[in-house]
Amino acid sequence: MTLRTIASLGPLAGKRVIVRCDLNVPLDDGRITDDGRVRASLPTLRTLVEQGAKVIVVSHLGRPDGEPDPAYSLAPVAARLGELLGSPVGFATDTVGDSARAAVDGLSDGAVVVLENLRFNAGETSKDDAVRRAFAEQLGSLGDVLVSDGFGVVHRKQASVYDLAEILPSAAGLLIAAELDVLERLTKKPQSPYTVVLGGSKVSDKLGVIGHLLPRVDSLLIGGGMVFTFLAAKGYSVGSSLLEPDQLDTVRGYLDEAERRGVDLVLPTDIVVAAAFSADAEHVVTAADAIEDTPFGSSGLGLDIGPDSAKAFADVIRSSKTVFWNGPMGVFELAPFAEGTRTVAEALTQADGLSVVGGGDSAAAVRTLGFDDDRFGHISTGGGASLEFLEGKRLPGLEVLGWQ
Repeated sequence: MTLRTIASLGPLAGKRVIVRCDLNVPLDDGRITDDGRVRASLPTLRTLVEQGAKVIVVSHLGRPDGEPDPAYSLAPVAARLGELLGSPVGFATDTVGDSARAAVDGLSDGAVVVLENLRFNAGETSKDDAVRRAFAEQLGSLGDVLVSDGFGVVHRKQASVYDLAEILPSAAGLLIAAELDVLERLTKKPQSPYTVVLGGSKVSDKLGVIGHLLPRVDSLLIGGGMVFTFLAAKGYSVGSSLLEPDQLDTVRGYLDEAERRGVDLVLPTDIVVAAAFSADAEHVVTAADAIEDTPFGSSGLGLDIGPDSAKAFADVIRSSKTVFWNGPMGVFELAPFAEGTRTVAEALTQADGLSVVGGGDSAAAVRTLGFDDDRFGHISTGGGASLEFLEGKRLPGLEVLGWQ
């Protein structure tokens, strides 16, 4: 079976089309700080508007624990979506209640409404199939068809992602199709040299990806908080840096496997070590095998890869034909510890081939550091979904749309 597309739904003029987007954007006191996911939803929404559909946008935002919470309202997202579409977008103050029904009943052809946060309803994420299905039935009664376009949630068996796609005629939107196209290019005969750059805080979050990609890549570059478990696995002392002792044996196994396969697994040769987790903390650059030889001793924290490592990583990236990057190289939110991430991002913009930023913190980092999206081959909207795809896992939100 192949992924069902919007065209499979037939003429949509006058039909009520529920669009499951991923509008889970970061908010600061009700203000959107990164609208990348809102922008990513535009191609599908514009396509449906141009066809004269009555467009009903649904999404989650944050983790409000199944009850209404004003801090997680989608109202600011609806307002921003209207600005980007260049036309008014309605907003319902609930998801399947009176406000939602009134808003949907009042839709004209080509109009758009955003319903309130799906996760204000406990049924959206319930582990009980019957409870989840009941909520999906309520949601489904508002529409005629479903276009599933929230790639960031396709790894979740949730009401609006999975059950609703069984209840209504359903198809994938343009964003999901684009994400899948890129991910398949990363897993099915990628152009060589193929480099994967992994960072972020926990090595345990990336073990599945490492295991699945080691047979496929030429180079694997490791940074971020997860690198200290690798350094410790090599016998280095890492001070008070983030460390997962229970993963040391697994990491040693991957180091051995990389050597056996001829994969260039590159670890930093220098580290930025700080006295404390703070932007104004005293910090020094030291060799990766001398973290505890700094003035901070065993209390020192590694918070970024060093400049020599960043340059070495950049050289590998620039010489690659395919690059996938997931996870910052350091605590990029704090200026003294952002240079490793900045250097890696800059190198991806210079790679002569496909460069993919794997969503989540990596996407936030490139935008925070001032890089335009169009400087990269692709910026994924789904960090967790992208990683699970690259691990070879089954994604229920895609399988229900016909993808295998």
